[in-house]
Amino acid sequence: MGLELYLDLLSQPCRAVYIFAKKNGIPFELRAVELLKGHASKEFFQVNSLQRVPALKDGDFILTESTAILIYLSCKCQTADHWYPADLQARAHIHEYLGWHADCIRGTFGVPLWIRVLAPLIGTQVPEEKVDRNRTAMDRALQQLEDKFLGDMAFLVGQQVTLADLMALEELIQPVAVGYDVFEGRQRLAAWRGRVEAFLGAKLCQEAHGLILTILAQEAKKTLPVPPPEAYLGMLRHISRIP
Repeated sequence: MGLELYLDLLSQPCRAVYIFAKKNGIPFELRAVELLKGHASKEFFQVNSLQRVPALKDGDFILTESTAILIYLSCKCQTADHWYPADLQARAHIHEYLGWHADCIRGTFGVPLWIRVLAPLIGTQVPEEKVDRNRTAMDRALQQLEDKFLGDMAFLVGQQVTLADLMALEELIQPVAVGYDVFEGRQRLAAWRGRVEAFLGAKLCQEAHGLILTILAQEAKKTLPVPPPEAYLGMLRHISRIP
């Protein structure tokens, strides 16, 4: 069995892994995991007992967490150097961004999806004070992203696309999909997004973003799957952990 990727394209990290593999022509077997339907299959539990995506299975080797998977694929498949440069300092800057991303972007920019779609799907709502705090946190992170990492460069870690840009793009697309355009009024970030998407190609972006960018239309048409009752507790726990 070749490389297997367990992904749900509703998930930001999963999209980053999917786009990277596709863009670099890395052959893989897609094992679709639908988060809204629950994913407690025996097969997936054997791959990741934490029941989280993305996950990679390469023969007997199993790896979870998107950044680890992207770095593994970069090295194993010897992708173009710009993604994860051999230069020590350039690589260190990628890790610097990914560390900040984990603290300030990941978990923050996914909240609007919970506010707008996922919480109502199970008949609840995110408290208004959490909504306000999340908006403030996103605005603060966007300013830091522009000033600290992008600056006057073409991309987040220099003049070429890296893993940092891919991870950032997928997180920032998430609130856009549910009506909060994080690029509005931010010309530098909007131009950066245009450069990254132009590099990736319109076809691949449409393929990867199709599900998330139609999420509101699916909600309006009542075509989103209703999570099974056993998923409610976990979803309520996630909402309770929103700062």
